[in-house]
Amino acid sequence: MKIIAYSYSEPLLEPAPAAEIWGQEVDRIYQDLGGRQQLQQLLKDCQTEPVKYLLIQRFEELGDTVQQVCAHLEQLENLGIELIVTDEKQTENRANLLQILAEIQRSQHSRSIRKGHARNRIKSLPPPGKAPYGYRRGKDKYAINKTASPAVKDFFEHFIIYGSLRGSVRHLAKKYSKKISVSTGRRWLTNPAYRGDLAYQNDQVISNTHAPIISRSEAAQVDRLLRRNRGLAPRSASAPRSLAGLAICAECKSPMTVAKVTAYRKKDKEYLYLRPINCLSEPKCSSISYDEVLQLTIAGICRDLPAAVAALQMPDMNGIKAGIEKAIGSKQQIIEQLPALIESGILDTETADLRAYKIRTEIAELQNKVAQLPPVNLREIAQTVSIPQFWLDLSESERRFYFREFIDRIEVVRENQNFKLQIIFIF
Repeated sequence: MKIIAYSYSEPLLEPAPAAEIWGQEVDRIYQDLGGRQQLQQLLKDCQTEPVKYLLIQRFEELGDTVQQVCAHLEQLENLGIELIVTDEKQTENRANLLQILAEIQRSQHSRSIRKGHARNRIKSLPPPGKAPYGYRRGKDKYAINKTASPAVKDFFEHFIIYGSLRGSVRHLAKKYSKKISVSTGRRWLTNPAYRGDLAYQNDQVISNTHAPIISRSEAAQVDRLLRRNRGLAPRSASAPRSLAGLAICAECKSPMTVAKVTAYRKKDKEYLYLRPINCLSEPKCSSISYDEVLQLTIAGICRDLPAAVAALQMPDMNGIKAGIEKAIGSKQQIIEQLPALIESGILDTETADLRAYKIRTEIAELQNKVAQLPPVNLREIAQTVSIPQFWLDLSESERRFYFREFIDRIEVVRENQNFKLQIIFIF
């Protein structure tokens, strides 16, 4: 009793199945990749060597159309071969031939559409659907919409300066009358299209496919700000006060919020306090002057930050970056060699396109690694921000930006009627 197995895979859509899926009792495995040559060889071999069972995963593997599937099923039946379909859903429906044919037709139609999308993906063509705001669909790539792109550019620049997503959304609505939700703004910030890249449904990214609206350095800063804000409450991340979301009461372990009090009948005179949000102590922890905590925070940074940065065991960022950029250059050279390989007949066009697509996704991953590297001049930045005058010249929004670049949290330690700060840096 001879048992054989057959599988068909479309290289554009899926990898070939491993031989282990059939088990050890299979005598021979026929496997096709994008064509049906092995299927024809299987039918030819079965005419000279009797076969009892043929294992397949799905009926649609036997042809590109319902007519081809039915023709091959008839040939197998005439050869006396019993077909075993390993897909449980397919096996359950074998009693209903019409339902099987309908399922095959739906599957073939879906596969045809997916193959078309895959071919476009390999050619680095934009995915189906509307172009992102700020772009328009060109012949074979996104083109910048000169009317809408300035608003998108300004949105990114505002976020880079202030680090506030909600603030950038409000700025867009006020200056350009372009109203978007906060969730839409977050998608803009992470959308590879604005960086000159294309992202597809399989989560793969192809770099440098069209003109970007923001530069690579700006994109890296956006990613760093998003990672930094991830540990903060949404409203704290966009709060106007620089200490919002950073201060914690060391006694009751409660985060502290900024409270504003105005003098009676003097709206222009306001006082700011930090008070615990969820204090469970009895009596409850009292509020603390915001300005006093702010001044002590600036003094603590100027005193402690240079020593904290100097103590860091920092890797050679320049060396790491150079190594990644060298790897990117090597992959670019491979892409440049592909046309010559096609011309010499070593590779066909489809194989070369598939190879170029895989290399471009690898390049995009390497570029993403470069973007996630910390700034190489951290010690120089620490020296600059350790000057008290630097902080005095900043607005609250600008101070908030720099505080969150270096500070993880500020613990307010109470000592009778006084208090001191314990500043915990992010590194």
